[in-house]
Amino acid sequence: MSDTPWYDEAPAHAVRVIASLREYRTAEQAMRRRTRESMRMGEADLRALKFLLKAQEEHRLTTPVQLGAYLGMKSSSVTAMLDRLAASGHVSRHPHPSDRRSITIRATPGADEEVRHTLAAMHRRMLDVAAALGPERSQTVVAFLSQLTVLAEAD
Repeated sequence: MSDTPWYDEAPAHAVRVIASLREYRTAEQAMRRRTRESMRMGEADLRALKFLLKAQEEHRLTTPVQLGAYLGMKSSSVTAMLDRLAASGHVSRHPHPSDRRSITIRATPGADEEVRHTLAAMHRRMLDVAAALGPERSQTVVAFLSQLTVLAEAD
C-alpha cells in the first residue's frame, strides 16, 4: 500500500474541483441550518414543506403516506411532524376527495410566502452566479453534476 493519499495521484485540477465541491457542500449545509433556524424548523419539516409546495404547484394532492414515503419516515413520525406544522400554521389537513378514509395535506399560503421570502434572496444570488457562466459553461457544470448525482445514487 502506498504512503501517499489516493488524491496525490489524481490530476491537480480534478482535486481542486472535488475540494471546491466539498467546500460548497459545507457552506450549503450551513446555509440550510441557518434557514431552518430562522424558520424554527427541522430538516424534515422544511423538506416536507418544499415537497407540499411543489405538489400544489403541480396541482397534485398529497397524503401523509406519500409524504412519509418521500421523506423516508414512519407513519407515527409523519403524524407528529404534521401536528407540529399544523400547530405552527404551516400546513392544513383536508378530507381526501375520493378516499373518505384518507386526508390530504396542503401548505398554507403563509407557509408558501415564508419559504419564498426566506429563500428568495439566496436563490437570486445563486441564479446570478449561474447566469454569469453562460450557456456553454453551464452545460459543462450541469453534465458534471449530473454524473456525480448518478454515482451518488448508485451507492
